[in-house]
Amino acid sequence: MKYTGPKAKRCRRQGTNLYGSDKYDKILQRKPQLPGKGPRDRAGRRSEYAQQLIEKQKMRDIYGLSERQFRSIYDRAAKTAGQTGEVMQQLLERRLDNALYRAGFAMTRMQARQFASHGLFFVDGVRVTSPSFLLKVGQKITPRPRSKTSPVFVSIAAAHDKYLPPAWMKVNGAGMEIEILSLPAPDKTEQVVDIRQVIEFYSRN
Repeated sequence: MKYTGPKAKRCRRQGTNLYGSDKYDKILQRKPQLPGKGPRDRAGRRSEYAQQLIEKQKMRDIYGLSERQFRSIYDRAAKTAGQTGEVMQQLLERRLDNALYRAGFAMTRMQARQFASHGLFFVDGVRVTSPSFLLKVGQKITPRPRSKTSPVFVSIAAAHDKYLPPAWMKVNGAGMEIEILSLPAPDKTEQVVDIRQVIEFYSRN
């Protein structure tokens, strides 16, 4: 198993599976230490700014966004009524690619992004090709008819009975359909990131 690829290094550096694939869980189990020479010597006390930067990078990598995309979401959250951290988490969770991943219709967010960008799913009957499309309460996501017969979707549907989607969506595994029931609750989103430190990082820059 390869421990030195860029994604494997990011997971080992952050100490968590950033990409959802089982192989990164196995890598972290076998190589829990930081990558590079003398990792234990470098893992000393971090400054407040360094810790904030780490949390920001971790969250950005989890959702697979560029710095520009991630900063744009923070800026939008900061201008929206409510707690910035909660709003930011909701904006990230409401993305079409994330919803496909959360529903269990993709093995990773990267795969979900590919499905979305290729227009394999409809939102309220309209084909959407933007992974960043923000879903609203009441909207329904359905697969493009010919997509359901694709071997990759057949295998995903077959294994879907074992998957438990979040409470803010209703999922029909057999039909590969999603209905957005409510806004994502902040305590039900990604828990491996300290969102307060992400907000503090951007508020000081």
